[in-house]
Amino acid sequence: MLSFEDDTPVATPALGLQMVKPSQQPNRSAATAVLAESQADESENSERFTRVRAEDKRIINARTDVNQLVPFKYKWAWEKYLAGCANHWMPQEINMNRDIALWKNPNGLTDDERLIVKRNLGFFVTADSLAANNIVLGTYRHITAPECRQYLLRQAFEEAIHTHAYQYIAESLGLDESEIFAAYKEVKCIRDKDDFLIPFIDVLTDPNFKTGTPETDQQLLKSLIVFSCIMEGLFFYVGFVQILSLGRQNKMTGASEQYQYILRDESMHCNFGIDLVNTIKMENPHLWTPELRRELTDLFQKAVELEYAYAEDTMPRGVLGLNAPMFKEYLRFIANRRCQQIGLDQLYPGATNPFPWMSELIDLKKEKNFFETRVIEYQTGGALSWD
Repeated sequence: MLSFEDDTPVATPALGLQMVKPSQQPNRSAATAVLAESQADESENSERFTRVRAEDKRIINARTDVNQLVPFKYKWAWEKYLAGCANHWMPQEINMNRDIALWKNPNGLTDDERLIVKRNLGFFVTADSLAANNIVLGTYRHITAPECRQYLLRQAFEEAIHTHAYQYIAESLGLDESEIFAAYKEVKCIRDKDDFLIPFIDVLTDPNFKTGTPETDQQLLKSLIVFSCIMEGLFFYVGFVQILSLGRQNKMTGASEQYQYILRDESMHCNFGIDLVNTIKMENPHLWTPELRRELTDLFQKAVELEYAYAEDTMPRGVLGLNAPMFKEYLRFIANRRCQQIGLDQLYPGATNPFPWMSELIDLKKEKNFFETRVIEYQTGGALSWD
């Protein structure tokens, strides 16, 4: 039996607890203070760990948890991620036997046609590596919407697939790969385009660069426009037209098929980037200043000049029913379209599209079943044996 006749603590054998007389109970005011402090800590933690609300998300400078994908706010980004996954392909699925035979045949292609192939591989094989570096080392860490980050991860992988595709074509044809991969340093028209892009990569990949001020937010916005609208939305299109024109004449059909899949991917990259830019503008209207718009206009004009110089270098004479002046009109048409998509005025009013068939190729379902020419030996992960 417990006794409280003196001040001696008495332990209960079963619980090992000490019981004291009322005179030994803690001071009531001290206990109240401890309770209040505990409640304050719980309140602070509750504020710190509030569940993410869709309306609180932002493309840049969000304070919500970037690791929490749902609830969705930017469903367009998630839908593009799903579409990218559904469009998955790998270079080795494409049969290159006809291309190899044609390339080895001394009379299979003209010198001008061979130049087009080599110049295109020389530009694209490093361009997609630059794009991947820009995403992984720069853009990704500055975007604070997890749905958009999810698509950027898919896009980075697609850039790797594209680099793999160009390497696969070069290897299949037996080209000097060191020459192809070094073209971005050694061929002026390619080097000039890359020199135009690299400063915008350097801004975002600088570890000291952070968004959060009007100046740095504008720098990010400008870089996103350069890569989505100029690099992927303009600099790739002369090469796409050239290689796909070969395919339309039943030449280099394996390479042409891979370029079709790459064109489809890049079209989605461009559209995602435009949606990203327009959403940033909507959420941060103070960034879209007249000064920025004038600077972007100058960049578009410079880009058209650089890509036209690339067309002239790769096509010194007419070939495949094409000539360099046709590309001047095409590039102006494309530049107008990109400007309008982000809210800028047309730069070249009245420019028309001399290659309407390009629009058909962007949606492969209009041309053919994507799977009908895949190499039958290709195995998916579910078909592999792990014994």
